[in-house]
Amino acid sequence: MTDVMTTQAGDAGAFQHFDLGRVPTPCFVVDEAAIERNLRILQDVSTRSGARILLALKAFSMFSLAPLVSRYLSGTCASGLYEARLGREEFSGDVTSYCAAYKVQDMAEILALSDHVIFNTPAQKDRFLADAQAAGVQIGLRINPEHSEGEIAKYDPCAPGSRLGTPVSQLTPEALEGVVGLHMHTLCEQGFEPLERTWSAVEDQLRPYLGQIKWINFGGGHHITRADYDRDGLVHFIQDIRATYGVEVYLEPGEAVALDAGILVGEVLDLHHNSMNLAITDISATCHMPDVIEAPYRPAMLDEAAEGGRYRFGGQSCLAGDVIGDYVWATPPAVGDRFAFLDQAHYSMVKTNTFNGVPLPAIALWNSKTDDLQMIREFTYDDFKERLS
Repeated sequence: MTDVMTTQAGDAGAFQHFDLGRVPTPCFVVDEAAIERNLRILQDVSTRSGARILLALKAFSMFSLAPLVSRYLSGTCASGLYEARLGREEFSGDVTSYCAAYKVQDMAEILALSDHVIFNTPAQKDRFLADAQAAGVQIGLRINPEHSEGEIAKYDPCAPGSRLGTPVSQLTPEALEGVVGLHMHTLCEQGFEPLERTWSAVEDQLRPYLGQIKWINFGGGHHITRADYDRDGLVHFIQDIRATYGVEVYLEPGEAVALDAGILVGEVLDLHHNSMNLAITDISATCHMPDVIEAPYRPAMLDEAAEGGRYRFGGQSCLAGDVIGDYVWATPPAVGDRFAFLDQAHYSMVKTNTFNGVPLPAIALWNSKTDDLQMIREFTYDDFKERLS
């Protein structure tokens, strides 16, 4: 394992032709045509394999595109009450909810909103079993296959000591009482082969229980819309499981829906030198791209030069580690220059915060086929203040 996440995304696509001066900064710009391209790929996999594919709202919750998403996918999956409500109110199709632990006061509403409710442990399942059965909700249990494919330990749900899922070695008939579905989410930005290996590692242990199971949910982390993903392999894999065990199969991609479909546009605010060239920008890793620090990873920059001067880009916040990365410019940047980071539609948008009172990025929707551009939301002081008391 490594401490630094690598990413195979970062294709500029149609953004090569987008005028960064058309939007305020900072601003997320999402390409509706690119989202639809990804959705078409996912729908094709669903049609050929028979799998039901759900949008993971934890990765991409842009509900202004809910009508588009709902034309192609079978529903949404939620990580708690608020996402379940968003899925039910704004999107169509199934709502599947999973949380590492549910609060008693939230459970009645979650059950009312959800078609499937997946529990993390048998203890949580037993606590809410009667209520879930009375609500007519299908009950699932998340399992930990105890087989690691994760690149980074803190993103690996199967790492030793993981709180996510019931270890497959602990499954018993009692643990599965009332359960009609199994859920396993073990991948992160990965291809088909890790999924295939995970199933091979766990299939024999699950076989005694599969007679009572109606569905298997393989969670998210599948980079299905990436150009090099083995989609035919995935289709055959799902077809085989459905035929062998008579179960429905669910997938919950999030990143794959919005892969290479959005940028984050920023502006250079100041330039100075301290043993190296430094650029301070109105994009903050801490506030606008927290995965840059948490993963960590280095986001790709639109049109970064192969040769030239190297500049360390960082945000306005007081955190010394608010550094995005080092980037090469063919000619020295100037205060007021625009730039953009690629592949920012997923996760970055849902993780933004207002630490130090740094403003949230605006959100724009662009269609690269028609060149239509609309501002979806611009945030103000009130959005900062109303989170406080």
